[in-house]
Amino acid sequence: MMTKHIVWDWNGTLFHDSEAVVGATNEIFKPYALPELTLDGFRAVYTRPVWLAYERLLRRRLAEGEWQALDDGFHRHYYRLCDVCELAAGAEVVLKSWPGTQSLCSMAPHDHLVPKVDSFGISGHFTRIDGLVGALGGEKAAHMAAHIKAIGVDPSEILVIGDSVDDGLAARHVGARAVLYTGGMTTREQLKETGLPVVDRLADALDYA
Repeated sequence: MMTKHIVWDWNGTLFHDSEAVVGATNEIFKPYALPELTLDGFRAVYTRPVWLAYERLLRRRLAEGEWQALDDGFHRHYYRLCDVCELAAGAEVVLKSWPGTQSLCSMAPHDHLVPKVDSFGISGHFTRIDGLVGALGGEKAAHMAAHIKAIGVDPSEILVIGDSVDDGLAARHVGARAVLYTGGMTTREQLKETGLPVVDRLADALDYA
């Protein structure tokens, strides 16, 4: 089936923010006296929903209210640290070169996502941009389903490009195809375990369209 539309993920895919993610995570876990995480160390525990990654780090279940406090703290530090982050290598070229339509479906808060995308001057490439409104940190499948419904494109004509196992699962949930990119928080090994194509450069993802 030919691809007519690409649904992009943002964090870790088009937006290279891994240093900010690791930095913000280290900030919120300072009171817990955990060893400081490296990018590889974080990738080793990272999963979605994110609270499961936090439980892996702490080696225990989160207490009532603890997830909300950690998540609020994470976003406070992340927004500060991501100000210096750039688009992923080749992102602008890839967005310009795709002849079909494109949209953006992200688990980032919508009111932060839209101005951030705008700040790079790339909003015009997307027919729709959807971040999360309300509760954060869950799985992407339901959010992706709502996004696909809103753009009105047949899922069989859609290619999802993301950096996490969750992106692949969300694509399967709606009946779209997916390619996973190694530039984010998930290890190449975990991405390959999905059975989906895995690429190291965003430009290579278009080969699957």
